[in-house]
Amino acid sequence: QVTLVESGGGLVQAGGSLRLSCAASGMIFRGYDMGWYRQAPGKQRELVAGITTGGSTNYADSVKGRFTISRDNAKNTVFLQMNSLKPEDTAVYYCNRVRYRVGWGQGTQVTVSS
Repeated sequence: QVTLVESGGGLVQAGGSLRLSCAASGMIFRGYDMGWYRQAPGKQRELVAGITTGGSTNYADSVKGRFTISRDNAKNTVFLQMNSLKPEDTAVYYCNRVRYRVGWGQGTQVTVSS
């Protein structure tokens, strides 16, 4: 059974930074492209950053230049470094495979105050 556990969220002022982590278990982590998703109140969940098995990255336009996704295959962990945070980044953040998604974890709440 695949388990995804997100952590690192919190309350931060606009312009601040947070680093999210997602630990995966029950899967061959290095064999999957991974992504960070977010869901704001009243909105659909969206993919904000992805990283391939080879380390190539891609970002939603709304976070490009501010967020950086990375992975540590030895630790089965994917990270999201978030800088220059804005109030519109407020959401619950989740990780999952980009394709062949599995059950969602509990997510981690990010709240950015203005």
